[in-house]
Amino acid sequence: MTPSPPAANVSHDVCVVGGGLAGITTAVRLADAGIRVTLLERRSELGGATYSFDHGSLVVDTGQHVFLRCYERYRALLDRLGSTGMTQLQPRFSVPVLSPGRPPHVLARARGLPAPAHLLPALAGYSLLNARERVRAISAANALRTVDPDDPGNDRRSFGGWLADHGQGSRAVRRLWDLITVAALNQPAEHASLALAARVFRTGLLERADAGDIGRPLVPLSSLHGRPAHRLLTRLGVRVATGSRVERVQPDTVGFRVATGGADGRAVRDELIADAVVLAVPHAAAARLVPAAASHDRDDWHRLGSAPIVNVHLRYDSAVTRLPFAAAVESPAQWIFDRTPASMADGQYLVVSISAADDTITVPAGRLAATYAAAVAGLFPAARSARLLEAFVTREPHATFRQAPGTRALRPGAATRLPGLVLAGAWTDTGWPDTMEGAVRSGHRAADVVLAHLVSPNRNLEGTR
Repeated sequence: MTPSPPAANVSHDVCVVGGGLAGITTAVRLADAGIRVTLLERRSELGGATYSFDHGSLVVDTGQHVFLRCYERYRALLDRLGSTGMTQLQPRFSVPVLSPGRPPHVLARARGLPAPAHLLPALAGYSLLNARERVRAISAANALRTVDPDDPGNDRRSFGGWLADHGQGSRAVRRLWDLITVAALNQPAEHASLALAARVFRTGLLERADAGDIGRPLVPLSSLHGRPAHRLLTRLGVRVATGSRVERVQPDTVGFRVATGGADGRAVRDELIADAVVLAVPHAAAARLVPAAASHDRDDWHRLGSAPIVNVHLRYDSAVTRLPFAAAVESPAQWIFDRTPASMADGQYLVVSISAADDTITVPAGRLAATYAAAVAGLFPAARSARLLEAFVTREPHATFRQAPGTRALRPGAATRLPGLVLAGAWTDTGWPDTMEGAVRSGHRAADVVLAHLVSPNRNLEGTR
């Protein structure tokens, strides 16, 4: 239940550190409740991990982010930002699955059937598995519906081990289960938490027929998130300070003191006082900023680790596919996105997204470009005759935390042991994977904790003004 807004005759100042989706969500919620909010972001624009940059004539996203219909909190944020019209949501789940030398297979839910029967025709007719594998996949999908994502025991177990126990061989895992697992968890099934995998498959595909319908941006991510958020927050009276790196957060008799420096790491240049602080930053940064008194387990947050994503960008002089996106199996490529409409008028601009990229993150760009251009040519015959105008690589070494077995015990809740100091971010214990939906949900939880703290009759109001 959302706490009531603070009393109208008492003013409160809250500092939100971090301008990603979690920080944006928190700041909007608090501003709506009448709180005076300052949002500090070290980059020059808001958006966090979902931002864009210029590369010649292209506007390039740092990563290829999609969402599902079941991302209800994220979609509500898009509505609030006025960005929903800049996205496209499928009328029904449909994914072209490519494999070299084979015609595309479209994995799609059936119209008119309730969950989980809506997936039965797709699995029964999945041509990349043999008949025995398809029957076993249907049985495993049915069994997965009973796996509780909130059971700590399931979090300590690997999804790959569970699949093996349910008759899934390596080919079925590679050609079916990892299509979703690698993309959603940035880990292959053998290294992924069973609980997080169950959250993905149950919530996204098995419990509601339309939950897995895929949405994608039609514009660069900065146009979808960061810039609309800056406009909305300014309109709500939030003070937004970009290029502000927070150096430390200290409890004080008047609340908290937040010291900031320039984004380039220069000496402290400013200090502000707040009744509450929300740290909506990655776990490594949060561990650095959280005072020892606020958390006895902050050193454990480093054990969450990180998992990389690599994107190979390929620009052709002519169109090589009409598909807006596709998945690939038995190929170095995993997912391929057509970014032409958002970035260029002529030719075609494709992005090959490689998740769980531990073996790829340090490979030289030239070798990656050659490997993935060849992979695309193996999937799209038209790419063999098109001229490759440009190829470049972007890398996200710390794209997500490592969503391995046992990680839930390391993910803290929103509240810390210092009342008024609150955590947000997709890495916190939302029960969801490290996704845009998880980030937005964490922002709502952080706002709830702050509002409850500010209205608490037991809090020391010495610092309110």
